[in-house]
Amino acid sequence: MSTASEHHPDAPLRAALRYGIAGLIVLVIVSAVLGSILAGASGLWGALIGSAIGGFFILTTAALVLFSAKLDSGIQGMVMLASWVGKLLVVMVVVAALKQFDFYNSMTLFLTVVGALLIVLGAETYGLLRQRVPIVATPDERADQDHSNV
Repeated sequence: MSTASEHHPDAPLRAALRYGIAGLIVLVIVSAVLGSILAGASGLWGALIGSAIGGFFILTTAALVLFSAKLDSGIQGMVMLASWVGKLLVVMVVVAALKQFDFYNSMTLFLTVVGALLIVLGAETYGLLRQRVPIVATPDERADQDHSNV
């Protein structure tokens, strides 16, 4: 038995966002533990900051795709381009501001950002691919298929 939410047009995007958040939570825990063990408190800070930067960058894209899905394609493209430029600027400002401090381990931060980008993107892709999306053929498409099978 299936629920109505499974057949909602946004279901694959919502699943991708859920899996991405779950992947980020796992990454935060694992990187915080490993960073703390390998580099002490500075490793913990590097892991937390890296998770925030990587998670922000990827999850913002997934959320914007979900929320702009009902917009016209041109406007949606402008929203995505503006958000990408905005996210890039935010990350550059944060990284530039962090350079003056030494309370975090830069290698842990770097590895966690890369891990966040890979794990969250992979989790989102997995969540998207796991969804069953009903395919509805119009009468014209069915007629074309019937004629091509003759």
